[in-house]
Amino acid sequence: MMVQQAPAPPPGPVVVADVGQYRRQVQRDARHELVDLAAFVPGLHLDIRYATANNLTGKVIYPEAAAFLRRPVAEDLRRAERELNQLGYGLKIYDAYRPYTATRRLYEALPDQTYAAPPTRGSRHNRGCAVDVGLVDLKTGRDVALPTDFDAMTPAAHSDYQQLPAAAIRHRALLHRVLARHGFVNYPAEWWHFDHRGWEQFPLLDLPFAALRP
Repeated sequence: MMVQQAPAPPPGPVVVADVGQYRRQVQRDARHELVDLAAFVPGLHLDIRYATANNLTGKVIYPEAAAFLRRPVAEDLRRAERELNQLGYGLKIYDAYRPYTATRRLYEALPDQTYAAPPTRGSRHNRGCAVDVGLVDLKTGRDVALPTDFDAMTPAAHSDYQQLPAAAIRHRALLHRVLARHGFVNYPAEWWHFDHRGWEQFPLLDLPFAALRP
């Protein structure tokens, strides 16, 4: 009697976890460089939630508060920031490049594909091509009214939700309008999440922030 073997599990995604391989990619194509946003966009507000316990897992995910994006994505984000500055606002960054290992941890904490990318495909954050953002008032330095807090898993976080104060709807519309002009596409279930057009050109990465600095 023949014993049937269990089918092999589907292969996981290809993930670049070797810093040498990443640097060779950058040498071949400078667009692949992950740029440190704190230095690249002066005055940008950082509120990297996964470097604190104030996130959906209740645990610290990142060893430091840092934000990186691929060079063309960072350039477009800088253009969006400049446009918002002229209107009296600035961007607040909640998350940008996310190592693949962190995506696995987040999915373990919240195995819901509406709000967390499954490790079987990885996240556009892992590619350095997605960013989570809010808005601040430049005069006060304070957050403006928006639909929800970052990572709120409720219907109010959806980009078409309308049962909100007028100021929250107005600020959400401004944020979406300006980022769309600079190559970003909103994820409809999260008003704060934006993917950059062309994300599919970049591989998934699992490199720590410290490895990305010169």
